Amino acid sequence: MSVGKIDVTKTLASVEALLAKDRSISPAVRGMTELLVTIIQLLVAKLGLNSSNSSIPPSQDPRRQRGGKPKTKPNKRKPGGQKGHPGTTLEPVDDPDQIQPIAVDRRTIPPGQYKNAGYEARQVIDIVITRYVIEYRAEILEDAHRRQFAAQFPAGVTRPVQYGQGVKVQAVYTSQQQLIPYDRIRDYFWDQCGIPISAGSIFRFNQEAYTLLEPFESFLVGKLVQQPLLHADETGIHINKTLYWLHCLCNDKWTLFFPHAKRGGEAIKAMGVLELFHGRLGHDHWKTYFQFDCIHFLCNAHHLRELERAWVQDGQWWAMKMQLLLLEIRDATTKVGGCLDEAAAKSFRSRYRNILTRAHSECPPTVSNNNARAAQSKSRNLLDRLRDFETETLRFMTDPLVPFTNNQCENDLRMTKVQQKISGCFRSFQGAQIFCRVRSYLSTCRKHDIQPTEALQALFEGRLSEIITRLE
Repeated sequence: MSVGKIDVTKTLASVEALLAKDRSISPAVRGMTELLVTIIQLLVAKLGLNSSNSSIPPSQDPRRQRGGKPKTKPNKRKPGGQKGHPGTTLEPVDDPDQIQPIAVDRRTIPPGQYKNAGYEARQVIDIVITRYVIEYRAEILEDAHRRQFAAQFPAGVTRPVQYGQGVKVQAVYTSQQQLIPYDRIRDYFWDQCGIPISAGSIFRFNQEAYTLLEPFESFLVGKLVQQPLLHADETGIHINKTLYWLHCLCNDKWTLFFPHAKRGGEAIKAMGVLELFHGRLGHDHWKTYFQFDCIHFLCNAHHLRELERAWVQDGQWWAMKMQLLLLEIRDATTKVGGCLDEAAAKSFRSRYRNILTRAHSECPPTVSNNNARAAQSKSRNLLDRLRDFETETLRFMTDPLVPFTNNQCENDLRMTKVQQKISGCFRSFQGAQIFCRVRSYLSTCRKHDIQPTEALQALFEGRLSEIITRLE
């Protein structure tokens, strides 16, 4: 690897050669020099990490251009949507909110007798953001004995002045779905609608949503247990400057987020799903998941990045060959509809094993001088994992339900990292619980084509059972 115009790898190799050749160097100086060489190798290796060969996000790539992603190679496609792409063309509505007739200015046309021959319609689709106040006036009747009888107010109308369900819906939507901080939501309501609202009120609306969603979370856990396939992942979150973990179980129809102080088995068991689940479970080889009685499959997006690192940083030829083979298997599997026949799978499996067999000499294990297990290089650990978990790595080519990657879960978790970037951390564990339960609800609804505002409106109006019925 080069830093500027210096070939660091070549320079370090020269230093090591001189150390081996010059026997006059004292043991202390030799030891210090070897330590410095090791430190430099570690630092150089870290400099070479990016989103293509590690778990570093693209936003932290060292050579990322300002203003967005690096420029890609030009292609012959025209700008805009391509053929077959589902468009978002604005379509007229059948029931406009307002009809504005426009009469012909007869001064601009020749004089004469005219009859109405219809009209030409054009629609302007706009939004109106305004405060809407309903005043309920309960009638009071008084009889001859001056006894009074008052009409009953609608359920939920308990105060002289209170916020309506629409305010709650928009407050929870903007804070939990769009991740807007409380103070900015407060400014929005005042600037756009003239409605005074405090950060404390917004938090109480979120608390109310959390409480109302308790039946949904129980329903969701039951549904996840019955699924044929789930994806699992976890990511670190900060709660009042303390590291916690946000766990996710999901597929293309269901999403469950769950915060916990621990990353391992205790947290996963607390979710109440995997101990009862026996379907296919995808993950990134976090060993805790293997304690559950599932059909495991591994994320090959992680393997491709680790193979890239092994090839680029360690010069492992076998890693490049394995990377190309996995991509070839993926393309072949996709081409035939998601499941290779027995002959094709056997051929690919044989090539997979041959690469790993030959890799043993290129990347041999480190042997310890005592009985203790020697620490292995990252490349060797990857080689051992691909060898020991061949079935889980290649399950995608023979099981039509199993995808090539675990990207579904990573995509669902992505907004969690956005929240952390915006707010820095959660102020309390309760805030993290609210975020996870509400996001689980909104994400699941969106996967079933139920819009977030519709889902929240039904929740606050006491119609959660209707949403659950639509989800079943």
